[in-house]
Amino acid sequence: MNKIKVGIIGTGGIGSGHAAIIKTLPNAELSAVCDINLQALEQFKNQPQLKCFTDSETFFEQADVDAVIISTPHFFHHTLASRALENNWHVLVEKPVAVHKNHAAELNAAIARHPELVCCAMFCQRTIPAHCKIKNLLDSGELGEIRRVNWIITDWFRTQSYYDSGDWRASYRGEGGGVLLNQCPHQLDLLQWFCGMPVKITAHAYCGKYHNIEVEDEVTAFMEYTNGATGVFIASTGEAPGTNRLEITGDRGKLIFEKGRISFDRTEVSVTEFCRNNPNRFAAPECWQITIPADSSTAGQHKKIIVNFLDAIANKAQLIAPAIEGIRSLEISNAMILSSWLGKTVELPMDADIYEKMLEERIAVSRYTKKNNNVNYSNEDFSASFDKIK
Repeated sequence: MNKIKVGIIGTGGIGSGHAAIIKTLPNAELSAVCDINLQALEQFKNQPQLKCFTDSETFFEQADVDAVIISTPHFFHHTLASRALENNWHVLVEKPVAVHKNHAAELNAAIARHPELVCCAMFCQRTIPAHCKIKNLLDSGELGEIRRVNWIITDWFRTQSYYDSGDWRASYRGEGGGVLLNQCPHQLDLLQWFCGMPVKITAHAYCGKYHNIEVEDEVTAFMEYTNGATGVFIASTGEAPGTNRLEITGDRGKLIFEKGRISFDRTEVSVTEFCRNNPNRFAAPECWQITIPADSSTAGQHKKIIVNFLDAIANKAQLIAPAIEGIRSLEISNAMILSSWLGKTVELPMDADIYEKMLEERIAVSRYTKKNNNVNYSNEDFSASFDKIK
């Protein structure tokens, strides 16, 4: 089989990582790259088989590729991915798939117009073996009907220097949001993957609480589900040491995932039935304490998505993370922010038009600019941010 020719739009930290992965795969070749930043293209010099472009329009007109990876700042994800589909290219788009729900819906419409093409999202944490084990456990019914989910995810600590490293970061104008849109799309994707979509969200988002930024760096949200289950989601980039603890309670016990370890307290009988029928006023159902073996290694998670993407193109393999599903976690994120802006509970499906209007109002007055133009970040280990359980 001929190698799949891959292009990359956006060759910054994550795009460069994707390029390095492509070069290791026997069934793919990196054929074209594009970035408006000439410095970002320096690493691809002296590679005659590789064409470099400095604007996406020329890239779409001239690049000889079968598939494209979109790894630009957030606002360009849905437009570039849609354009690539219209070019009859397969697409792998970085998270989030868009900045707000209306834009994600536009991308989904483009996907629907091209069912013959593969469109994947970089929700790479779906590949982590421990997360797969949790998913299988929930889908099998071992935990029973879900009653409550809590996720504290505050080990996303970021310094002011991180936010100052790019003038698009941490601004409504450049990024469209903060911790929910940048750091937490993976957890919000896993949350809906594990538990489904909530129907109501009440949230408080704090902008610039720990950093000199205009978007949220701390969020606490309360969620309600159709069956009466509830959830709490807490995220921050200003807390150290941080916590990453997922707790899911069901009718047959409780699952906890923390520090790479899954523990399962399994009740011998249905909690609901025991509560209704046991005559003892202070009784509780017997419980088995189980430690579930699970590989919590995060190494190679991006590569697994890329390999799966190429396998779907070549062999019609089932996608691990279809891009069309990206609208779900994005809606949860948008609803949390909208609830905070409005000061009230937001019902899902949310009114995407109201959110877009309020976001555009904030973009219009966005004043965030990079504070330090002389910092060299080229030697920093970008993988430290994602190659660990988040």
